[in-house]
Amino acid sequence: MRGWSTPEPFAVEERHRVFACDRKALARGVRAGMAVSAALALAPRLRVVPRDPAAETEALLGVSGWAAQFSPGVALEFPDGVLLEVSGSLKLFGGLEPLLERLHRGLAEMGWSATLAGAPTPRAAFWLALAGKREFIDSVAELEAALAALPVGVLRCGDGTLEALEAIGVRTLGELRALPREGVARRLGQELLDKIDRALGLLSDPRNFFIPPARFRAAIELPAEVTQAEALLFAARRLIVQLCGFLAARSGGVQRFVLGLRHRDRAATEVAIGLVAPSRDIEHFTLLARERLFSLALAEPVREITLQADDVVPLAGRNLGLLLEEGKAAGDWEHLVERLRARLGTDAVCGLVLRAEHRPEHVVCVGEPDSKQLHLDFGERPFWLLARPKRIAEIGAVPHHEGPLELLAGPERIESGWWDGDDVARDYFVARMQNEALVWIYRERRGEGGWYLHGVFA
Repeated sequence: MRGWSTPEPFAVEERHRVFACDRKALARGVRAGMAVSAALALAPRLRVVPRDPAAETEALLGVSGWAAQFSPGVALEFPDGVLLEVSGSLKLFGGLEPLLERLHRGLAEMGWSATLAGAPTPRAAFWLALAGKREFIDSVAELEAALAALPVGVLRCGDGTLEALEAIGVRTLGELRALPREGVARRLGQELLDKIDRALGLLSDPRNFFIPPARFRAAIELPAEVTQAEALLFAARRLIVQLCGFLAARSGGVQRFVLGLRHRDRAATEVAIGLVAPSRDIEHFTLLARERLFSLALAEPVREITLQADDVVPLAGRNLGLLLEEGKAAGDWEHLVERLRARLGTDAVCGLVLRAEHRPEHVVCVGEPDSKQLHLDFGERPFWLLARPKRIAEIGAVPHHEGPLELLAGPERIESGWWDGDDVARDYFVARMQNEALVWIYRERRGEGGWYLHGVFA
């Protein structure tokens, strides 16, 4: 139900029984293990979907990629656990409480609910979370007492073993450890005891750390068909939060990501969002997505939304001054360009690029926006050129444009372009008009000659 802001009571069923349910269903009396028919009697509007192990694995991998921003030591505990080795990250994030707050907030923004717990060993931490114990144990001495109170169900050892333990009155790990080890190993298997020993740190428990993939792709299946594009922003933001966490784990950013809107016939509408410079800013990505989605007219209802980013590039941090500088801070022109492009279209916002060319009309061309273009240097040439040079009068060997012109500088001779058939031969001058405005004129050196107005100085 991640794609809906106000979902109805929700449950997952397996073999006609409730496998898991959300808080709204719990409030109406629905419980795991209950028959689906009984659950529907308690909550008639309960939405029930079959369990999808493949989707659960995909979700677990997505959460792991996002969580890697907090620690390089991330391991998977299938089918529903993520382990983080955070002892080396506590100082970076200001301690355990700030780190837990960031984990809770990020998971909630992605639409996930989770139970967080901590312990000196990975298996003990997972068992505490699995039992719903929000506890954080930092010493091995406290570990045995904390684990003794946990139910034997955290062992996940199969229905036959659990029934055998229940038959002899064993309901907690403490009661299981009180039994003779030889008898337990003979009747229930040594693996059961090894699990407990690993949780207590008596046996090693090596883990393979998760490595984030090179590319990002995530999807949210919508609980109902969406006919208006702006209604997709809620689900899109949850995917964007996941993307930015993935990018932080990779110490990278993206200049382009694509939102895919899948319709009934499996066809998809792609909404590509490009950036001027690499970034991983959640709020800015959300703003760009809003601009594009709000201007999009859907031809068909949408059933699923995906987000894909293929090219992850290194993203360097920004240097900040030690002291606050006086004056107003410079604006973020890159974000402005990206927002204008999202609203007006990519081709509607361009930059100016200088070329190594003598002919004035060929010096500037249209290109991609770049920060260097904010400081174009034309020397003694004007920034504003006429679309076409304008013929002006010559009276008594003096050029006239709204009156006689006073030549201030020149001539600057330009002869170029013979290789492409657009060659020129001109003498350029800076001239002053009667109203003190400065203009750029030239005298044609070929054919009939004559004077032409080509530019105006600001």
